Amino acid sequence: MSDPRQISADHARRFLVRRHLLDPPRSLPPEPASVLRVIDRIGSLQFDPLEVPGARNHDLVLHARIEGYRREWADQWLYGPLGERRLVELYNKMLSIVPMDELPYYRLSWTRMGSNYAEFLAEHAGLADRIRTHIRDEGPVSTAAFRDVDHRIQWWWDNDETTSTKAARAVMEALFVAGELGISRREGSRRYYDLIDRLVPADLLGRHAPEPEQVRHRLISRHRGVGLMAASAAAEVVWGTGTTPERKLMTASLIEDGTLIPVQVEGLKETRHILADEWPILKATEQADPGRVPAVTFLAPLGPLMWDRRLVRSLFGFEYIWEVYVPQPKRRHGYYVLPILYGDRFVGRIEPRYERKTGTLHVLGIWFEAGFKRMEEPHFVPALAEALRAYRSFVGASKTIWPRTRVGRELARATR
Repeated sequence: MSDPRQISADHARRFLVRRHLLDPPRSLPPEPASVLRVIDRIGSLQFDPLEVPGARNHDLVLHARIEGYRREWADQWLYGPLGERRLVELYNKMLSIVPMDELPYYRLSWTRMGSNYAEFLAEHAGLADRIRTHIRDEGPVSTAAFRDVDHRIQWWWDNDETTSTKAARAVMEALFVAGELGISRREGSRRYYDLIDRLVPADLLGRHAPEPEQVRHRLISRHRGVGLMAASAAAEVVWGTGTTPERKLMTASLIEDGTLIPVQVEGLKETRHILADEWPILKATEQADPGRVPAVTFLAPLGPLMWDRRLVRSLFGFEYIWEVYVPQPKRRHGYYVLPILYGDRFVGRIEPRYERKTGTLHVLGIWFEAGFKRMEEPHFVPALAEALRAYRSFVGASKTIWPRTRVGRELARATR
């Protein structure tokens, strides 16, 4: 195994921001093809249906990288006609959007989930057969098509014994994760399911990569997401890529065959790795560009740069928790808060809330890191104003309302 390349922490930060297509942000061409370019770089997009800030997680990821991004650009690749779809939803790191042509390397999700839910589907065989037949005869449907099924069960997302899920919804979810059904389209938060062979070309659906190759590909997809990953990354980052010893052996093999390059970052204990294809980006970011004017963007909470919270904390000095599932009295900031990236620094966080009825973007809160002097940074206020303008255009807001705090009033005046 080759010795790790030694790089400074500043170099690592510049590299990460550049390879994540955030240097500068919103710089890819305003066209649907840019969606595919983003996914080609980062491997997959984590899907989450919450739209509290005016957009879903994957749309936030794409907005931060594509000029004038519109959500229908991703939807056309996900939910277009058979043969035109280039993306598919399945479980990789949680529910994810992955390239359709990589499906033979992601079928492991279907295999494992199908095994996990085999007993459940056998117990509800009658309902499962009814769902299959209905979709085959009538076309894509949501769970609303089975309102006459009153039976409810405890499902994995139910918090406790006081909550339950409609059986039809659970069975359709099980058929989806097992690869029998796919998501034909979404209307708001509602999924419409169809038979998978109507959504995926037959030649692609019939291809199966050997399981070791699928696990290898899945591990590489996490490297594509993080960009500077350790073999012993946090469990939520490496879920489904084997045990720690297995992952270390696989990592050694990827280094041996030239897929990964080991890197030792100043101040970090663990050796990390970059994709060999991104070596030119590492070389290009060795020196800071003194003439570069930093820009501001708001990052998605489940975006790939935020996957490895331990890396963000140790390299950028930024502690971030997505507090959606934290009880309100225990939250330090807000419900759906986005990190603020300024150049290659995390300088704070913002909680935007879009109100469609009035076309208003409410900034419920904005918080800055200790020591960051926002009004004394020569480029920060104009960069923040531009980021807000781009965000308003993205979600469709016509005005911004700031919080009635000293910081809110100060920034409202400065960015007006």
